[in-house]
Amino acid sequence: MSGVVVVGGTAGIGLAIARARVERGDDVVLTGRDAHRAGTRAKEIGARGLALDLSRPQEIAPALAGVEHVDHLVLAGISRDRNTVTEYDVEAALHLVTLKLVGYTEVVHTLLPRMTEESAVVVFGGQAKERPYPGATTVATVNAGVTGLVRTLALELAPIRVNAVHPGIVGDSPFWADKPADMLEGYRAQTPTGRLARMRDVVDAVDFLLRNTAVNGVDLAVDGGWTLR
Repeated sequence: MSGVVVVGGTAGIGLAIARARVERGDDVVLTGRDAHRAGTRAKEIGARGLALDLSRPQEIAPALAGVEHVDHLVLAGISRDRNTVTEYDVEAALHLVTLKLVGYTEVVHTLLPRMTEESAVVVFGGQAKERPYPGATTVATVNAGVTGLVRTLALELAPIRVNAVHPGIVGDSPFWADKPADMLEGYRAQTPTGRLARMRDVVDAVDFLLRNTAVNGVDLAVDGGWTLR
């Protein structure tokens, strides 16, 4: 049995990862911003739930005080942001930068004493860094920053392994599933495989990065080759 922490595990891909690890028999802690939601989701799948807000890094250490042992850490907490330069929202930008770059790092800092040499970390980025769009200024910058974060953490935390997963458009995720069919078909046509990534593909990719002891400091794209066209 492994001790698994999924930060951002109350919905979508994070919840799918937490559920898969519970089904495997692991001791899973999932976190979300809202204590009631985290507790409810955790109870539904047989995990433990904690309230944790990545955008408030000073509160992260106290929030994780009850976590005793960490074999696998997944940092999947995200915030949707559409922020153009022409109408720049400084508060929204600071929120996202803090959440992913400072918040992620503070979680690792807090949990490091509870890890072993065999532990592994997976950090979520995204393909906006490769395929930016109007309003993606902060998202693309932060996801590119994840690459630097993973590389420095892999060196600083060695022999603990640290990798990043960068999903493309995940067609059956809660965010994309309700989008117009013609929009999704347009994205699907841009992939060499003719398929969009699925949630189970991302869960499988995360599992691979956590268990394969020869993979370290890499950015794994899960997008069906979307960025090739």
